[in-house]
Amino acid sequence: MAKKMTKRMKALVEKVDTQKIYDITTASATVKSLSSAKFDETIEIALRLGVDPRHADQMIRGAVVLPYGTGKNVRVAVFAKGIKADEAKKAGADIVGADDLAEDIKAGNIDFDVVVATPDMMALVGKVGRILGPKGLMPNPKTGTVTMEIAKTINNVKSGQVSFRVDKKGNIHAPIGKASFSEDKIKGNLEEVIKTINRLKPATAKGKYIRHAALSLTMSPSLSLDPQELMDLR
Repeated sequence: MAKKMTKRMKALVEKVDTQKIYDITTASATVKSLSSAKFDETIEIALRLGVDPRHADQMIRGAVVLPYGTGKNVRVAVFAKGIKADEAKKAGADIVGADDLAEDIKAGNIDFDVVVATPDMMALVGKVGRILGPKGLMPNPKTGTVTMEIAKTINNVKSGQVSFRVDKKGNIHAPIGKASFSEDKIKGNLEEVIKTINRLKPATAKGKYIRHAALSLTMSPSLSLDPQELMDLR
């Protein structure tokens, strides 16, 4: 049985032209106008790429620091020892540890949004990989979260770094800000994400790289974007 559409959603759908392909500027303004929840909704970009993730060289994965941040207070946990642990604490990490942090994770204490680790700690991190992995929290060199540059990474994460990864069907989803952001900030963050994904285009990818793109809020219908305009961003 089809779920009945609420009055709120009906009102939002009426604001969106489902046959229209929105340019970036218009979409940034329109998505902001769709805010209707009692909380500050997250704005997300969804892309379908012309890649085959079954091939390692077409597994698009990376991170980007949004110029205007995510609008979210990000809690960072760091696996480090000695000087690097001190560096992490000084840089503002919320949780710093080694074996004790691993034990907390095993006990279900996951009060953080991002995990960063120095390379020498990855054997320990691997022991809780089955817990962190499904939650999207496993540190990875490709997203910059396995690094010796602890202070820089913590600063990036807290100032608006977003990680993304293509799924098995070639889709990428990434948050680009909040409904409370100005139109210019929404547009600026969106363009920075797309430029980063464009730079990661594999040489072996065939056909159109960005095949479909949509912008939406946590609780709103989506706006279709012009794939060609996105691919032209550099």
